[in-house]
Amino acid sequence: MADVVLVAVVDRVATVTLNRPEKRNALNSEVLARLPEALADQDADGEVDVVILTGADPAFCAGVDLSEFEDTEGDTTVMDEVLGGGRRGPFPEMAKPVIGAINGFAVTGGLEVALACDFLVASERASFSDTHARVGVMPGWGLTVMLPQAVGARRAREMSVTGNYVDAETALRWGLVNHVVPHEELLPFCRKLGADIASNDQAGVRRLLGTYDEVTSTTVEEGWTREARAARAWEETRAGLSADRRDAVIERGRGQK
Repeated sequence: MADVVLVAVVDRVATVTLNRPEKRNALNSEVLARLPEALADQDADGEVDVVILTGADPAFCAGVDLSEFEDTEGDTTVMDEVLGGGRRGPFPEMAKPVIGAINGFAVTGGLEVALACDFLVASERASFSDTHARVGVMPGWGLTVMLPQAVGARRAREMSVTGNYVDAETALRWGLVNHVVPHEELLPFCRKLGADIASNDQAGVRRLLGTYDEVTSTTVEEGWTREARAARAWEETRAGLSADRRDAVIERGRGQK
């Protein structure tokens, strides 16, 4: 059975790949356990300076695995994992920079995974959507903090209440991603950025990232607390996700590709 998270290290740059392509790299219990481990391992590895996070084509990440989510009525294990992330959602505390290489669509929880990266590079095939409201769950990984930071409050609200997809060029124009490149150039481009980062003083790089985190969190810390509180309160009263609603959400996403 293939590992759901792959890791490869070349020239001090680690590439971590979500590897459930047949499920569009949806986050099941195994991925939710393995991804933080893989990232923490690279953060602790003295031979690694930079991490690239991507997905196995054709998607970056379709979010939480809705089929597993549906099948856990009465068992809160999956949602406890979803809502029990650290300061950066599903990421552990990271001192090293994480570049998100967005190779396809990043949806809902997948969008939150992308937002947890330090910055994003998108393939021309990338798209972004927040379907929390369509699924009937609340974000618990900081989306209501990080998405407005990236695109502004009004655009973030539009994305969340419509569930509509934002294509790569729009994401670039809105400031959600730093670059859009041809699909086949995505990883080489990110590796070049990784090499640029690795060529710097690494103590300085990590101190700068730490300072960014400290400065930005002073103005939004309460937002994280309130989002987590709202997500848990919502989950306590959730009736569950029906198969019909799950299929409708998936079909709508396919229609917007």
